[in-house]
Amino acid sequence: MGSNSGGGEEKSHHIIQIWKVKKERLEILQQKISATPRLLSKSAGHSNCCIFRVPQSLIDVNGRAYQPHIVSIGPFHHGEPRVQMIEEHKWRFLGGLLNRTRDKGLGLEDYLQAIQPLEARARECYSETIHLDTDEFVEMLVLDGCFIVELFRKMGKLVQFEPDDPLISMSWVYSFFLRDFIRLENQIPFFVLQQLFDISVMPGEESRPSLAELALEFFNNAMQRPDEVIGKYTNTQGRHLLDFLRSSFIPLEQDPCKQGNSPPTRVIQCISKLRRAGISLRPSKEDSFLVVKFHGGVIEMPTIAIDDFMSCFMINCVALEQCQKNCSKHFTTYATFLDCLINTSKDVEFLSDKNIIENYFGTDAEVAKLINDLGKDVTFDIEKCYLANLFTEVNEYYKNGWHVQWASFRFTYFNSPWSFVSALAAFILLVLSVAQTYYTMLGYIQPPK
Repeated sequence: MGSNSGGGEEKSHHIIQIWKVKKERLEILQQKISATPRLLSKSAGHSNCCIFRVPQSLIDVNGRAYQPHIVSIGPFHHGEPRVQMIEEHKWRFLGGLLNRTRDKGLGLEDYLQAIQPLEARARECYSETIHLDTDEFVEMLVLDGCFIVELFRKMGKLVQFEPDDPLISMSWVYSFFLRDFIRLENQIPFFVLQQLFDISVMPGEESRPSLAELALEFFNNAMQRPDEVIGKYTNTQGRHLLDFLRSSFIPLEQDPCKQGNSPPTRVIQCISKLRRAGISLRPSKEDSFLVVKFHGGVIEMPTIAIDDFMSCFMINCVALEQCQKNCSKHFTTYATFLDCLINTSKDVEFLSDKNIIENYFGTDAEVAKLINDLGKDVTFDIEKCYLANLFTEVNEYYKNGWHVQWASFRFTYFNSPWSFVSALAAFILLVLSVAQTYYTMLGYIQPPK
């Protein structure tokens, strides 16, 4: 009998050990599952949320452009050491407001009681859970809101500054106020400001400028818009100061929440390529620099003055549009438009020569970097943006045959006196060469008798 041991297959046996999860670990995991998000709360996706922590991707590009430098407004940077200097002056301004409205029978308790019913609504405006309790949160809103209202009144000359007030005698402070009041992470709801403004109006002041008018006047010290222009926006609605000022630049004939809807398109070429295709740029007169038009091969755009304030304003408007639900993308679109036009400092120099850019920011290279950074890590639907039709028309003109070839020839040979002289010399040389060849051949065909 033969043995079958050689033909058999060896079978391996694997022992599976059941892993027992520790009870305390399960409890920790369950707590995380049931926990409510705090850094980006569920309310951040609601339409009434309007004050956001800026995404790290934008901070990596623009640094501290979203955070206050000397004065904190709202809960996100409340109590930070770098803002304590102005924090002390907030109480001084609050004391001045209380002294003035005491004749009206209003005390600190009345202001707190006026804001407390707005607490829940105000909390919903923030993208993360606010860790202040009711008393702390309401007190912060009253302190910060009264400081802004009182500062607006003083800058509007409705209330006198104290003699030698450092907040006005030291000019650098005011310039930082202008920028800190429009930083996205540094806001309180506009309805809180409006409530504090309304209850602090003294008898006989009802006919004086509104809060919106005072706010526009306050910021116009940096923007220098004509009075007749800002007068058109006194009824502008805003969710906070940044949104309010942003809304005052959106053309009145355009619905802020309704944007264009054009056939499929793409972004346009840079200035140097557009010029080679015969497309020129010239400044125009409009109420807002957002109004850009194109016709007959000419892009018309209003002059924009770029300085520290405007750079901060545009950076924060783009961030707001990236974060807020159902928010139009006017500033994002405009920033992308500028980013398309400008690749290098030479492009900035050209726009400056055309009086389209007034550069108070730095070198042409620094302005070019600022504009290029504005378009980084942002998203928007180009086919539904307010400049969609302009992008389409410019691209169609750019691809048009005959005038593009002629413009390219003209740009190459007639763009400067030296290129013109070179082209003229080449042309004369060509004519002389042709003439010489003609007379040489003529000599062979018809030799002299």
